[in-house]
Amino acid sequence: MKLLSKSDDETKELGRKLGEKLKRGDVVCLYGELGSGKTVLVKGIASVFGINERDITSASFTIIAEYDADVPFYHIDLYRVAAGKASELGLQEYLGGNGISVIEWAERAEEEIPENSIKVNLNYAGDNMREIEITGMEL
Repeated sequence: MKLLSKSDDETKELGRKLGEKLKRGDVVCLYGELGSGKTVLVKGIASVFGINERDITSASFTIIAEYDADVPFYHIDLYRVAAGKASELGLQEYLGGNGISVIEWAERAEEEIPENSIKVNLNYAGDNMREIEITGMEL
């Protein structure tokens, strides 16, 4: 499924729609260039679980942020993780269990990610516009 977002608000709304479809154990993998809207999408997803968007930030030094919601929510940002080093993070305890995991820069942990994960590619499509392609789930 391909969608077009023309603003951060539209990207957050797409995140909300995606978040409403998620269930325990789901893993959402986000792919895209720096600044393509991955964290904005996560803010929309997290809002479904009662997490304030101010609490969702790009990784500075936090790689895995755990949020205590009705369904445990894990925001995993692998931007600062070198390729091939994700296996050292213990990601398996966050993936496919009782919570929902959303992974930014998921290509850095391909060997750790379950096959049935939901994949979201975000790409620039002009000023403030993003093409968002979702595989593994329909909105």
